Amino acid sequence: MWAWLAVAAVVTAAAAIRLRLLDVPLDRDEGEYAYFGQLLLGGVPPYALAYNLKLPGIYGVYALVLATFGQTPAGIRTGLILITSATTVGIYLLGTRLARPAVGVAAAAIFATLSLSPKILGIAAYAEHFALLPVIAGSLLLWSATREWRPGLVFACGILFALGLLIRQSTALFVAGGVAYLLVSDAGATDRPRAGRARAIAVFAAGALVPLALTCGGLFAAGTFRTFWFWVFLYAPHYQAGLSTGWSNLVRTLGTVAPSTSVALALAAIGVAALLRDPRRDRPAFVLSLAASALLGTMMGLQFRPHYFLIALPALALLAGLGLAALADLLARWCPDGLRWALPGVLLVAALGQPLLASRTVLFELTPDQVSRAIYGRNPFPESVEIARYIREHSSASDRIAVVGSEPQIYFYASRRSATGYIYTYPLMELQPYASAMQREMIKEIETAAPRFLVFVSATRSWNVSPGSDQTIFGWFEAYQRGFTRVGVADISRQETVYRWGEAASGYAPRSDVWLMVFERQRPR
Repeated sequence: MWAWLAVAAVVTAAAAIRLRLLDVPLDRDEGEYAYFGQLLLGGVPPYALAYNLKLPGIYGVYALVLATFGQTPAGIRTGLILITSATTVGIYLLGTRLARPAVGVAAAAIFATLSLSPKILGIAAYAEHFALLPVIAGSLLLWSATREWRPGLVFACGILFALGLLIRQSTALFVAGGVAYLLVSDAGATDRPRAGRARAIAVFAAGALVPLALTCGGLFAAGTFRTFWFWVFLYAPHYQAGLSTGWSNLVRTLGTVAPSTSVALALAAIGVAALLRDPRRDRPAFVLSLAASALLGTMMGLQFRPHYFLIALPALALLAGLGLAALADLLARWCPDGLRWALPGVLLVAALGQPLLASRTVLFELTPDQVSRAIYGRNPFPESVEIARYIREHSSASDRIAVVGSEPQIYFYASRRSATGYIYTYPLMELQPYASAMQREMIKEIETAAPRFLVFVSATRSWNVSPGSDQTIFGWFEAYQRGFTRVGVADISRQETVYRWGEAASGYAPRSDVWLMVFERQRPR
């Protein structure tokens, strides 16, 4: 009972912190997911009117969240609270079954705390958060199924792991980790162990194939399979950093994240050492395969963006919980029972307090718009709300708009469909073989759709132009916008954002290097 009360307290505290941050403006990824979800609710299948290299599971999840809690940032973050709360409970159950309730409580508390960290963008509703729930549920089933050979549970494990994959590609490594664990576990054990393990792996793989096959079949029936295949399988391999860039990305991200999580990392290292000394085979194999899957998952594409590390938090939390238990067992040799948990207790408090203290201003003090600026700098996320409001108030639901830049959240806020499927312009600037063709296609789609409004974004992180990038689209826009009237400007300096609307916008010259301009199509006289 005490353990469940502790977990309830952890879930409640984490939810209370997230409640204060419900209205933080959406960032680009959240805007992408929300716009795709909005299209799904409008009967538009994935990859029909918007393109991206991600698998469609996250779009379905967002559609469900939007339908349940409303098409607002607060609605999205409410769904995030439920998901992270359920994942926290799942980690408690997993820690309890792997060791004891105290380990489960510690792991749940560490996960809930670290998943809030702005250092890894934990307050945003990223796909990693949503993918973790089926992965943890699948892990629970896998551990139970291999204690006593139960094919139905192994099959369900495969389904759950594949659902995580459909939500976030990097969780594909957990599918591989499940197979690796089955290779060394006693699942399906008979007088012929190899045959039993092969049978378990076959059942697991069959379960994993079901969601993938159904997804492909659904996209084929919707007529978007070809576009899906291009973005996810032909273009996606080019979204890969080189080794030197990957190393730089890793060093930069670890330099931001590690200092505020050093206590938890040290406890996790103790947990690894304890597992390596464990004479039993199954528990070390299970936990270490989970940890290896998480670690490798953060490496996909060698981009090492901060939120990629969210998928490593459950394994880190479990290892830290096991490390605390190992310390308590070690101290039991010299300390009375009442004192053996004193040092682990102090270390647990330190592991929880360290990231909260490092991010206390963001988590407990700043307003939603200030939080966005503190985390994302001058990225135009608060400004997207105002830009979209103007467009929504000066257009009809049937009007198309085009954002020339990577700010898909504007489409979501405005509740207006894009004139082009290129809701991100990053691929157009990358040094990859499809970039120039993508630019031509985006231009053609915009000209064909004849949007009512154009939004041009001048922000480095909205384009990521590289030396050698094809810049045809900038010359095209310079000519194309002459058929439009400038009706809005958001000029984003470090001190404030200056807005100009209507006639006041037409002659305004931005003073900063980050700005957005809104253009309305000129009407025939």
